[in-house]
Amino acid sequence: MKIMAVDYGDARTGMAVCDRTEFLASPVGQIEEKSMAKVAEKIIYASREIDVGMIVIGLPKNMDGTEGGRAEKTRKLAKLVELGVQVPIVFWDERRTTVTAAAQLTDAGTFGKKRKGKLDAVSASVILDSFLAWRKNHPGEQPT
Repeated sequence: MKIMAVDYGDARTGMAVCDRTEFLASPVGQIEEKSMAKVAEKIIYASREIDVGMIVIGLPKNMDGTEGGRAEKTRKLAKLVELGVQVPIVFWDERRTTVTAAAQLTDAGTFGKKRKGKLDAVSASVILDSFLAWRKNHPGEQPT
């Protein structure tokens, strides 16, 4: 099934999608928007256009595993998205995904404005890669 991952941010929200075989995750773009309602609208629209069967939303946790204000905002966004889709929404721990995405962009020689324009979508791809690896090793299970 096609699965979309979302890396929600205050100014930019990245999105990534995997192929139907759940093998390859690819960034599909960023939403440059500060309004949570408009971000939710655009996620809903993209999920319908791409015809995804699940949405994975990166949940920002503190390094000790607790949830703070960012996680609360992310959960609010998920509730808005849930109102407009008929597919399951799953949260996935996104700790260190931006660091991993930045390293990938550095390795690819992407810097400056190009980097800023891709970082959140690549972060969403890192979230999705992690989720897909877990899913492959835990068939039929739901993440907690």
